[in-house]
Amino acid sequence: MKIDVSEFRVRAGARVKLGRWPTRIDPVYRDADHYASMLADHVAELRRQQAMLYASASYALLLVFQAMDAAGKDGAIAHVMSGVNPQGCQVYSFKHPSPAELQHDFLWRTTRDLPERGRIGIFNRSYYEEVLIVRVHPEILASEGVPQAAAGKAVWRSRYRSIVDLEKHLHANGTRIVKFFLHLSKEEQRRRFIERIDEPAKNWKFSRADIEERRYWKQYMHAYEKCLEATSTDEAPWYVVPADDKRTARLIVSSVIMESVRALKLEFPKTSPERRRELLALRRQLTR
Repeated sequence: MKIDVSEFRVRAGARVKLGRWPTRIDPVYRDADHYASMLADHVAELRRQQAMLYASASYALLLVFQAMDAAGKDGAIAHVMSGVNPQGCQVYSFKHPSPAELQHDFLWRTTRDLPERGRIGIFNRSYYEEVLIVRVHPEILASEGVPQAAAGKAVWRSRYRSIVDLEKHLHANGTRIVKFFLHLSKEEQRRRFIERIDEPAKNWKFSRADIEERRYWKQYMHAYEKCLEATSTDEAPWYVVPADDKRTARLIVSSVIMESVRALKLEFPKTSPERRRELLALRRQLTR
């Protein structure tokens, strides 16, 4: 079953009202066995594509995941990337900035971890936190030591521009960027939080802070809307993935990644006649 990923893509310059974007759609799989089969096929295809990406070493792929708590970012990354060679994949989770990181501009700490050519980099949260949680909690901005002149009303527009400029620069130099917002309903988040409390093995995933942040749901949705509008570009698009059904979300994510890598039209490096003669000479030495 082929998934049309275009319906989840935020077009450059489009207005975004998240209330009009579904958090749940009809499943893209028939049953549990069909889901497992589809995911296995996607994982195998991603493994093959990643091998060509690694061998050609001409492009890098950066996958950015953003979402409200309990939306399934960790699970999506774990399941979709389960077959990828760890040598060619790097996952970074960005929490609250350290004191050293706060001494630099807001893009510094994530820029250090951008993927090399031939590799896939995954940002579980990212520099986008600086226009999401910081916008919802502006007191954080005061703790960042930003000059007063740069912390006025235009700060978000300035940060959007910095992000778009960075992503255009990376695209021009071979890094392809794909961004996912896992769109979870407030009711589904409530259900998952209760599950984390009821299941001892999941207790570690839950804290009082999770409840506190739910109070800012409307503010977060507004921050996401403005962010998606300002930073979804042809070079680095956002995909709004309905996340109430984790299986559907994972299959959409894997489909988007597959299409993004296919667009690079990668091949394994071709062996020149000179190199082929060298290899045959070396083979003769090994068979003496």
